[in-house]
Amino acid sequence: MTSEAREQARKRLRRVSGQVAGLERMLDEDRYCVDVLLQVAAARAALDGVGKLLLRSHVETCVADAFASGRPKERKEKAEELIQVFSKFAHIGGR
Repeated sequence: MTSEAREQARKRLRRVSGQVAGLERMLDEDRYCVDVLLQVAAARAALDGVGKLLLRSHVETCVADAFASGRPKERKEKAEELIQVFSKFAHIGGR
């Protein structure tokens, strides 16, 4: 992962952390359920953004390196890894 991608992910995760803390405050304050639910959706979307950023970085670095290596076993392993990751995170960016 590039240092730029790492820093972007950290910033986004700090923002998500603030959102989660805000959700806890909303519960403590007995805020309206729909307002809390909307903030849960916003936190999920923010986490999806982190996932998308990390996935892009992984493809641009680790996967690209494996395919450029010329080693068939490494390429196959990275391709299989991507299939597994895509199956878990297929919803990211699909909204």
